[in-house]
Amino acid sequence: MQQIINFLIKNKHSLLFLILLSISLILTIQSHSYHKSKFVSSTNFFTGGIYNWRHSISDYFGLKNENKRLLEENEYLRNQLSALGVDSVSTKYTDTVSFNKPYTYTKARVIKNDYSKIDNYILINKGEKDSVFPDMGVITDKGIVGIVENTSKNYSRVISILNSNSRINAGLKKSNQYGSLLWNGKDPNIVQLETIPRQAIIKEGDTIITNGRSTIFPKGIGIGTIVSYTLNQNKSYYLIDVKLFNDMSDIGFVYAIKSRDIDEIKSLEN
Repeated sequence: MQQIINFLIKNKHSLLFLILLSISLILTIQSHSYHKSKFVSSTNFFTGGIYNWRHSISDYFGLKNENKRLLEENEYLRNQLSALGVDSVSTKYTDTVSFNKPYTYTKARVIKNDYSKIDNYILINKGEKDSVFPDMGVITDKGIVGIVENTSKNYSRVISILNSNSRINAGLKKSNQYGSLLWNGKDPNIVQLETIPRQAIIKEGDTIITNGRSTIFPKGIGIGTIVSYTLNQNKSYYLIDVKLFNDMSDIGFVYAIKSRDIDEIKSLEN
């Protein structure tokens, strides 16, 4: 103990300098958005590499579940083709890169997923070099996951739908009524849909989807189903609990969505 005290006394000036330097760096990062953005990007780079290595090991042991999930998705897509009258075996496939598609999809792997906090984030292994940028929507084959907040060269941080700052336009599948989707921080399987007008006809089990009133998500991406609802204090709109299609504690692979017209739309809005 005496040796520790002697060490602190001997190096007090150097230690004081390091403490003051750390405080000044923290204050600089917090008070300047540019520095904060660069700090978050650097953090994504270093932590992304660590989580990527860890998930490479865990993914090996989770191949059985991933294969099952892929089989289910293939079954769904084949049923969709069948419903359209398309023979999925004999059909000649065309390279869709040349198509004038309104949205493009980039597959990514989740390497860090928070779901037990009040403000949760997800880290994925695709970044700017893969054409993933802030404000892109993120989904799975089952439904929405969140929105890209920040990117580095190889990684991106996603604001999870389980985040108190998340606000997503969503509405009823069977009508054009829509509201704001958010999370109250309680159950990770249940999110809340607000401002659906009271004249809307709703019932438990109704499907909630994205309504396409933003450049982030296309219309019709699944979110969940209504499990309960009440009127607000003024009895002017519904407060709806929605059970998510996704199990947010078990997200493996996702798709980042980019609207082809996002730059044109933003320029008009500004």
